[in-house]
Amino acid sequence: MRSPLSSRRRVRLSDIAAACRVSAATVSLAMRDSPRVNIRTRERVSAELKRQGYVYHRGAANLRRQTSTSVALVINDLSNPFFAEFAAGVDEALAQAGYVTLLGSSTESPERQQLVLSSLLEHDPAGFILSPAEHSDTAALQKLLGEQAPVLVFNRELKGASWDFLVCDNRRGARLATEHLLQLGHRRIAFFGGHGDSSSCRQRRLGYADALQAAGIPPDETRTVECAPTRLDAAASAADLFKEGASPTAAVCYNDVVALGLIHGLAARGLRTGRDFAVTGFDDIAEAAVITPALTTVAVDPRGLGMQAAQLLLGRLDAPRRRRQRSVGGVVLKLRASTCPPPGDPRP
Repeated sequence: MRSPLSSRRRVRLSDIAAACRVSAATVSLAMRDSPRVNIRTRERVSAELKRQGYVYHRGAANLRRQTSTSVALVINDLSNPFFAEFAAGVDEALAQAGYVTLLGSSTESPERQQLVLSSLLEHDPAGFILSPAEHSDTAALQKLLGEQAPVLVFNRELKGASWDFLVCDNRRGARLATEHLLQLGHRRIAFFGGHGDSSSCRQRRLGYADALQAAGIPPDETRTVECAPTRLDAAASAADLFKEGASPTAAVCYNDVVALGLIHGLAARGLRTGRDFAVTGFDDIAEAAVITPALTTVAVDPRGLGMQAAQLLLGRLDAPRRRRQRSVGGVVLKLRASTCPPPGDPRP
C-alpha cells in the first residue's frame, strides 16, 4: 500500500512560479538569493515555498551551483522526419561539447509548449533550442524563460524576441523550385500546404511569388491551398487544387511531408506524379529519394542545421553579451522524377 507521502504530487518550481506570477527561472534565482531578483520578489517566493510545502533538495541545489551540462531542445513536430534529423544533429554536436540533450515536443500546441518548457526549467539547463509551435506567444515565452536567457530559436521567427535565430533560406529555396517548374513549361503553378501565418510558410510563398512575377505571371490566390503540414491533411486537401476554373499543372509544396501527402491525393484522382502533374518538396528528408517517383525537392541538410544550432547556442553560452545572431542556412535544388513538363508539352 502506498503511503500518503508517496501518492502526493510533488510541488514543482512551476507551481511556485504560477502562484507568484513570475518565471520558473526567477523562482530558481530567488531560492539562491540572487541579487538579480529584487528583495520583494524573493520574499514573496519564500513565502509561497513555505505555503505550498516545497521540499528543498540539497543535492540538486548543489548540482545547480555547478555549470549545467544539459541543453533543452523543444521541437514543434517530432513526427516530421525533418525534425528528427535536426534533433540528431543537435544531439551529436552537444555530445561532442560534453552536453546532454533534454528533448521535449510541443506537438504544435503553444499551451503544451509552455508546460514542456516549465518542466525542463526544473532541470536547470544551460540553454534552450526552440522550434516554436504555431501561434506561439513571444511575450509568454520571454516571461517564462527570461529575455536574457541563452535561447536559440529555429525555423519559425518569434516577433519581438531578442534571442538568436537560425533559419534555412526559405524564400530562395521556394524560388528555385518555382523557377524549375517554369523552365519545364508550367504556367499554372500552385503553392500547396502550410499555414500563411507561419513565418517559414510566408517566406516560401514569397519566393514562389518572386519567381512567378519575374516570369510575368501574376500570382493567383485560387492556386494557394492551405493545410496542416502533415501527410494526411495534405492528401485530404489535394482536391482543393482543382476546385476553381483553370486547374494547375504543378505544385510547389510547403515541405516534403506535404508533397508526399499530395502525391497520394493525386493518385486517388488518377493523376500520376511526374507524368500528369509535377510536384516539388522542401527539406530533402530521407524518404524523398526512395519513394516512387523520387521527389524533386529543396535540400536543406536538417542534420547539419541541427549541428549549426547547437554550435550557435554554445557560442552564446561562451559570450552571453554578444549581439543577437541571425543565421541563414543554404539551400540546393535536387532534381528527381516527380517533376515533368505540363501535359501535352512535347519536351521529355
